[in-house]
Amino acid sequence: MSDTSAIAADTIFGEPDARRNAISLAAETIIANAPDPVFVSDLEGKILQANDAVFELLGFRPAELIEQSLSRIISPQETREFMVALDEVVEHGVTRNAVLNPRSASGEIIPTTLNASALRNSLGEVIGAIGILRDMRELDKARAFAVGLIENAPDPMFVSDLEGKITLANDAVSQLLGFRTDEVVEQSVSEFISQEETRQFIAALREVVERGVIRNVTLNPRTSSGEVIATSLNASALRDLDGSVIGAIGILRDMRELDKARAYAESLIKNAPDPLFVSDLEGKIIDANDAVFELLGFRPDELVEQSLSQIISPEETREFLAALREVVEREEDHPGPVHGDAMVGGVSRNVRLNPRTASGEVIPTSLNASALRDQEGRVIGAIGILRDMRELDKARGYAESLIKNAPDPVFVTDLDGKIILANDAVSQLLGFRTDEVVEQSVSRFISAEETRQFTAALREVVEKGVSRNASLNPRSASGELIPTTLNASALRDPEGRVIGAIGILRDMRAYEKVVRDMEQSKAELQEKILDLEKFEEVVVGRELKMIALEKEIEALRRTS
Repeated sequence: MSDTSAIAADTIFGEPDARRNAISLAAETIIANAPDPVFVSDLEGKILQANDAVFELLGFRPAELIEQSLSRIISPQETREFMVALDEVVEHGVTRNAVLNPRSASGEIIPTTLNASALRNSLGEVIGAIGILRDMRELDKARAFAVGLIENAPDPMFVSDLEGKITLANDAVSQLLGFRTDEVVEQSVSEFISQEETRQFIAALREVVERGVIRNVTLNPRTSSGEVIATSLNASALRDLDGSVIGAIGILRDMRELDKARAYAESLIKNAPDPLFVSDLEGKIIDANDAVFELLGFRPDELVEQSLSQIISPEETREFLAALREVVEREEDHPGPVHGDAMVGGVSRNVRLNPRTASGEVIPTSLNASALRDQEGRVIGAIGILRDMRELDKARGYAESLIKNAPDPVFVTDLDGKIILANDAVSQLLGFRTDEVVEQSVSRFISAEETRQFTAALREVVEKGVSRNASLNPRSASGELIPTTLNASALRDPEGRVIGAIGILRDMRAYEKVVRDMEQSKAELQEKILDLEKFEEVVVGRELKMIALEKEIEALRRTS
């Protein structure tokens, strides 16, 4: 108690006739300017002083409250409770959060809480109380709203104190456990969970006090039928008016369907024909199927709980971890479908990894990975599928060898028309070195119009898998336009998607020369036919004239 309070007490109670006006200037100023309703009472409950906030709260004039007993504005029961609170002030020097419901001048009952401290004289004796009222109307509305939210929440929600006693539970809790609400409320959580889980729950409550929240605590409450239900508990702190944690608000999640789904997923992983593994965001393998062990030649205990860095190079480890981070970032920023090889929507496709086997062999593989999520949908790891690329790489090498050694000009382009592979026959046809062709656009060698036609042919390859007899006239290194025909087929990735085209050119110069020669021979033949026709016409004409002359001679003979 400060000296000012002691002086105030002495002046208030030292001379009875001067009690109304004897409060010291300092104490009176503190009380008068306090934003909360503050009053001073003696140990009989008579109001000796009150500030404007009291009069505003209750609607009385000062003369209607000062020197009046609190029993005038509170019920007889609350008057008795107030006197008990005053006894507590005398014994302990303070009382907190006593409930008072004073009547205002209009007759309205106003819910308030009272915090009071001892008023002492200069000898330290308690001679009264300084009380602070808190208007609870808005808080009660907020509390009622919160209770309404809990009671109407679709998920099972309950409130417990710090000893684990359930003080509130909604209908969803009753539906989950099969108990009536009155069979749950005012019961300890230990009635529904095992002793071990009760200890874990109490430890979780301590964590709530320290951190304000706990997440994903496993509880297995027993229902009224005796069934044990797998649930996950998320809890946040329940606080009093002073912000002190007085309990917890818990939300239960029924994990039965999720556990079934998890078991089904684990079964799929275990029985998948392809090598499948699960890793956390640090690259630690937390599960893998038999196909992984067969591929790499390790026992399960040699891989599970080990870092991927044990079987891939440091560079590939960095790339894998970067890919995992990108899965998380892309999922947060751009949820949606996957396009090409980009990491979008929590998925990564066709990442190259070269793990080392138990025998030291490096195996080329392709990794497709999707996000592993927790119950709240957050990415916590990855589910990876490895594809053994050894046979595919052999096939690809064989295909590239076929292209390289083909007698016809063969080239490979992506879907944008960029040449990514060309054999020597292409160089011989066009007169360019291979490095002058590869990584160049086909538009460098053909006209703008033919480039449009080539792009249309690529679209046809995507749709139909093939394009036939497209005419192209590429320019050679010497500037000559070389007539060719293009037959193209689809180039596909390991998943069968069209990613480009394999084109075969046919040099049409010899063919066109033959055509020209044939056309020339045809023209010459036609000319000779015309000459013969003219000759025949002359000969036939002469024959006809001779016949006519002979007839004429014969006629003359007859007449003579």
